[in-house]
Amino acid sequence: MAKNYGETVALQSVTLAVAAGESLAVMGPSGCGKSTLLQILSGITLPDSGDVLYSGPAGGQNLGALDDDARAELRAREFGFVFQQGLLLGELTAAENVAVPLMLAGIAPRDAAARAGQLLTQVGLGGLDARRMGQLSGGQAQRVAIARAIASDARVVFADEPTGALDSNTATEVLELLLAYTAGQQRALVIVTHDETVAARCSRIVRMSDGRVVSDVQVAP
Repeated sequence: MAKNYGETVALQSVTLAVAAGESLAVMGPSGCGKSTLLQILSGITLPDSGDVLYSGPAGGQNLGALDDDARAELRAREFGFVFQQGLLLGELTAAENVAVPLMLAGIAPRDAAARAGQLLTQVGLGGLDARRMGQLSGGQAQRVAIARAIASDARVVFADEPTGALDSNTATEVLELLLAYTAGQQRALVIVTHDETVAARCSRIVRMSDGRVVSDVQVAP
């Protein structure tokens, strides 16, 4: 697949497959196409050429053949997202941040709130449900983001520099959670990172340069 932004080549001749149970680290210098690749794989952006195929419970789907609403529904149902700053809503509590996507998916508010509480306990935030984002540390906020990402039982989690703003100990804890709830349960994790330590914990490392994949290596267990 390929993607251009005006005269800027973001991706060129990229072919990539990600399997259930796999944790894939995407690495490379700034501007090499890492984030564009993540956005295309998750259906946020469409490629200029090539196909993005997803095999889920409903069978195989070509994301490029879906309209905007159908892709948004697929993302809400099958994909989870964790970003460097979490993209959480500061005016909402931790529980509300996790519950809102569930309610948008049609789950009753009471059931969504109960599910949010369970997930926050699972990621080590039991008792902090009512705290707003400004009352949480960076690591705690990323735990909220992970709880939100897996709330809908996402089959693929896309993470863009989720540990970039964290100290090394907290980054390790956050990565352990991501791996436990994705590859550890036969889901897929695609993580964009500059951190070699983070990449080394994944089962596979793809390196990019100038919009191309220049290496694709399985990491020894």
